[in-house]
Amino acid sequence: MITGAQAMVRCLEEEGVKAVFGYPGATICPFYDELRTSKVRHVLVRQEQNAGHMASGYARASGEVGVCVVTSGPGATNLITGIATAYMDSIPIVAITGQVPSDLLGRDVFQEIDINGAVMPFIKHSTIVKDAKELPRIFKEAFHIASTGRQGPVLIDVPIDIQNQMIDFEYPDHVDIRGYKPSVKGNALQIKRVCESLHGAKQPLICAGGGVFSARAQREVARLSETAGIPVVTTMMGLGALPTVDPMNLGMIGSFGTPVANRALEETDLLVIIGARVGDRAVVAPSAVEGRSRTIHIDIDPAEIGKNLSTTVPLVGDIKNVLGQLLALSPRTDSALWVARQKALRQAELSAEPFYSKSSVTPARFMRALGERLSDDAYLVADVGQNQIWAAKYLPIRKGRFLTSGGLGTMGYSLPAAIGVKTADPGRQTVVVCGDGSFQMMMNELSTAVEQKIDVKIVLMVNRRLGMVNEIQKDKYSGPFGVFLEHSPDFSALAAAFGVRARRCANDDEIEAAVDEMLSSDGPFLLECSVSPDEGTKNA
Repeated sequence: MITGAQAMVRCLEEEGVKAVFGYPGATICPFYDELRTSKVRHVLVRQEQNAGHMASGYARASGEVGVCVVTSGPGATNLITGIATAYMDSIPIVAITGQVPSDLLGRDVFQEIDINGAVMPFIKHSTIVKDAKELPRIFKEAFHIASTGRQGPVLIDVPIDIQNQMIDFEYPDHVDIRGYKPSVKGNALQIKRVCESLHGAKQPLICAGGGVFSARAQREVARLSETAGIPVVTTMMGLGALPTVDPMNLGMIGSFGTPVANRALEETDLLVIIGARVGDRAVVAPSAVEGRSRTIHIDIDPAEIGKNLSTTVPLVGDIKNVLGQLLALSPRTDSALWVARQKALRQAELSAEPFYSKSSVTPARFMRALGERLSDDAYLVADVGQNQIWAAKYLPIRKGRFLTSGGLGTMGYSLPAAIGVKTADPGRQTVVVCGDGSFQMMMNELSTAVEQKIDVKIVLMVNRRLGMVNEIQKDKYSGPFGVFLEHSPDFSALAAAFGVRARRCANDDEIEAAVDEMLSSDGPFLLECSVSPDEGTKNA
């Protein structure tokens, strides 16, 4: 017989978990006591929210379920934002929380919180363990639910007495959950209808979202685009589905998208949405799109189809499988003139020379220089705000990944997520782009990066403002208020205090040398870039 805590560790080992990101506390101590003798790597975060972000980065880089663990009460509530961030972007994580003893639940004892109730609106599944004998089944189901269908976070809340309870351990070899049978293959009739719709299209357009990466279907999207003659636009979460320089890639759509991509969305007669939820940032006026275009929507989650944009042909299933079925029918369009025109417009857009400054760093010029120097398969982890938009619009992607908090827009996501990425895939170059506002929400994780020997490079765009809010206030309200960061620390000195090398980049003349020094250095590196407070996202 073994304890519940031993069983929890054994469950992780049975699932092939290589790393967990966590912060211990009293109600999770039995689990931690057993984790010390396991081969599962433990990464100590400096704040519980970041455990969720690290698990998210790990999941996105590895294709496996990310795992985070915290204690009850404030440990669990701090993790809430990390859970919500993963939920909004459909990232598979399992969050384990300690809980007060079962017989004290509901009495408001020290560090008790109903974490299951708290996360109910933004969790794929959650449970509190009431009998340690149920731990193997609950863990097996948690990993299955998190990683299948529309992926997402699952929470397991384990009271401390359950962790100490003795059980006979046997791990299930399969999962059979009544009522949970996600569609994997596309309906054959609907596949045929999609193919027929494509045959008559003269101005077709694919919109690729983050679901393409969840399904590992980048190659299938590229094949459909090329063989059927359909240009591609992406949401922010879909960036990198095709390389930036691919002639069929027209760029990102939406309120911060490129002119060519948004114009193509206005002109298309058949929009093929693949793994995107059609959020308000991506499609600003869905009713206008509905009025001029037929729509095919392919998604693993039937609840997303037609939710924000009416759909002519819905198609539910795993994107990789569905596109494979569709490609087997050799779909074609009558789009040669449309494609040629879009390619020419996109090439002119990419060839435009960014503004040059001798007094500050121009974001567009910096992102292009950075992208040109990154390895082909590099990860770029962007935070939220102006820095995110500059990176999304101007940084060229080849075979790498662009990772960010797209749905919830969580400031402070980038550095912890990048630590998770590097934990999963230490051999691939990983660069963070963030602003001075978001950096000050996560800079404590520099300590984690140094302690864990995480070779992550950090680009810090400093404008002494909460830049995006500053821009919105200037454009739509009475002017900037409550957004000034004039008394921020000396970031290079701060980095040195953590044991991280740093350099400042003052203007465009210094960009190339600064980027080269950052990328060629060993270990964590902070590159502080001075950006004008007047720099915006529309014409950066």
